[in-house]
Amino acid sequence: MKKWIASALVLAILIFGSVIAFNMLSAAKTKEFLANMPIPEFPVTTQKITTQDWTPHLSAIGFIEPIQGVTVANEVAGKIVKINFVSGQTLKTGDALVYLDSEVEKANLKASKGRLPAVQRNYQRMLSLFKKGSVSQGQVDEAEADLLTLQGQIEAYQATISQRVIRAPFDGIAGLRNVFMGEYLSAGTEIVRLEDVSRMQMRFTIPQNDLNKISIGQEMNIFVDAEADATFKGTISAIEPAVNYQSGVIQVQADIPNKDHKLRSGMFAKANIILTTLKDQIAVPESAINYTLYGETVYVISDQTSEAGKEFKQVTQKIVDLGKSIDGDIHVLSGLKEGDEIVTSGQVRLSNGSHVIITESDILIQPSDVPAL
Repeated sequence: MKKWIASALVLAILIFGSVIAFNMLSAAKTKEFLANMPIPEFPVTTQKITTQDWTPHLSAIGFIEPIQGVTVANEVAGKIVKINFVSGQTLKTGDALVYLDSEVEKANLKASKGRLPAVQRNYQRMLSLFKKGSVSQGQVDEAEADLLTLQGQIEAYQATISQRVIRAPFDGIAGLRNVFMGEYLSAGTEIVRLEDVSRMQMRFTIPQNDLNKISIGQEMNIFVDAEADATFKGTISAIEPAVNYQSGVIQVQADIPNKDHKLRSGMFAKANIILTTLKDQIAVPESAINYTLYGETVYVISDQTSEAGKEFKQVTQKIVDLGKSIDGDIHVLSGLKEGDEIVTSGQVRLSNGSHVIITESDILIQPSDVPAL
């Protein structure tokens, strides 16, 4: 019995010893493998930093307005007897648009003009008799009052007749006609929209902190969705003298030439106010920027040599101070210098000190035609 127990104990010791020895050997081999395993190199695309001229701009949004625009309406009520324009017609200042019935006013005017010579002669006769002492000053004043009253009536009838001809107040393009022949118009009826589209304007707002960056006559680039491939040039023509105390913004107006009449009032527009060009600035693709909780960083590549004499490329994460972005590039205010080589794509798997290998890729090149959804 004792021999059996001793044999079992020896067998157990051998089994456990074998397991421990195997684990120790496995750990040693794993350590040796990891020690000799090459450091992974991640593929990235890069770009060398060069200085360039940088023209920053302020972005704004607003709506296009005509330099002059009005909805033409009648001042007095009446029935339409003639329409002298068509929808979409180009009009000149003073062109007659609509004639209202004015027969009654013309008849009253004719009657008043018929009485005018007699009233004038009566006034002259009274003056002559007053000089001879035959009439009093009161009679002369009464004759003069009759003459002035009649002249006032004539002018009133002429003004009323003139009001019954609705004319274009300025050069422009007529919109859609809203009235019809024979229609009775109440005073203030909207007849047609008239706009001068030879020159347009845009109103927008900017923060008060940017007020010192703009001035009268400053150039702007303006974009509208209806003309996606066109850039319209404009200049700042007016700046509101007061800042809105509730929102902290200030209104600005820009004039825009519209020779081809491509701009229409009411269009939504985006504008870039061109600021002073800065010399020898650094700009990098926005894809190179890593946005983190502790700031914006980029990976800078440097050449290194291992203890065994092998050359490799290593990245170092650097914090950068950024400015405005334009067309996919962003202005770097500090953190980089000319000649630095930075990672532009593939930095998702990188960390400080990672090894990289430079590859060619067209993934960041924008296609000329964007597929429709």
